[in-house]
Amino acid sequence: MATLSDLNLNRRALPAPLPLDSGRELPGVELAYETYGELAADGGNAILLFHALTGDQFVASDQPLTGKPGWWVRMVGPGKVIDTDRFFVICANVIGGCMGSTGPSSIGPEGKPWGMEFPVITISDMVRAQVALLDQLGIGRLHAVVGGSMGGMQALSFAANYPDRAERVLAIATTARHSAQNIAFHEVGRQAIMADPEWQAGAYYESGKGPEKGLSVARMAAHITYLSEAGLTEKFGRRLQDRDSKTFGFDADFQIESYLRYQGLSFTNRFDANSYLYITRAMDYFDLAEEHGGMLADAFRKSDARFCLISFDTDWLYTTSDMREVVHALNAVAAPVSFVELSAPFGHDSFLLDVPALDRVMKGFLE
Repeated sequence: MATLSDLNLNRRALPAPLPLDSGRELPGVELAYETYGELAADGGNAILLFHALTGDQFVASDQPLTGKPGWWVRMVGPGKVIDTDRFFVICANVIGGCMGSTGPSSIGPEGKPWGMEFPVITISDMVRAQVALLDQLGIGRLHAVVGGSMGGMQALSFAANYPDRAERVLAIATTARHSAQNIAFHEVGRQAIMADPEWQAGAYYESGKGPEKGLSVARMAAHITYLSEAGLTEKFGRRLQDRDSKTFGFDADFQIESYLRYQGLSFTNRFDANSYLYITRAMDYFDLAEEHGGMLADAFRKSDARFCLISFDTDWLYTTSDMREVVHALNAVAAPVSFVELSAPFGHDSFLLDVPALDRVMKGFLE
């Protein structure tokens, strides 16, 4: 399998150190990104897509490390919901990530990987870096910003902090703040990584072996939150994996066990454990109301964008009630907003899967 250093990634270096919410600055920032379609002469057809926690910039093209199709290839492309015959689509790997943007695995000022010396980042720091990328590309006001899950957090943060930079804001399966339960699941994952002896306090890059077991467990725990109980029951139930009877041991007797182990192990082939620590911490810190004086409505008071918010009835990670809080905040400042809860059996991951109603709502809003 190819390594990151083997890839010829699209990158832009920011012209100045990036100011961070922590009070620090991040020097030498590079953002790796992909684009699809052609930018109009006036730049008005640009759509900025924000990826989720374990996503990357390869929205509609094959992921070069795994060879798998892009994470939203069903949605982005010629004639698709986000039609690249009409729109110019940009997606950047977030800072703190591990697909070419500056993160813990990048070479720092001391000439070695940052590791745990990398500064703690926030969702608004991620957005700030991507706005700087837009400036580098000469793109002012966007046709839309779009994101699901952590990408939806970035879309809401963009609307709050850059209120005149997008005509439309589409946020899917997301929230304006991370709940105690959300934080708890992330902490389980972080502790699994840090308990792995191969983590080496984050300084594992030069040893050639990282905390793969811990990262795998973190992915398994998180993946459960992306699915619904009904979906798990329908797909796996209590069916055994490649056997007729229980082994009375601790092998993967059940299909769901085998599935989660596969998800965990395959994840380690494309994701950096330290990036997982930093990105989950950024999500845990996210609280859009807290960032704007304690009133969520104040976050959107200056925005002139149209909003479309979408939730799913089986999503227990970011619930419909979470989304309604954002809708009420937008209503409080008379922002134009449409909201829909869609029915889908897939849980939180519904925004990535085949939900025809989602396609119809998105297409109508973006056009």
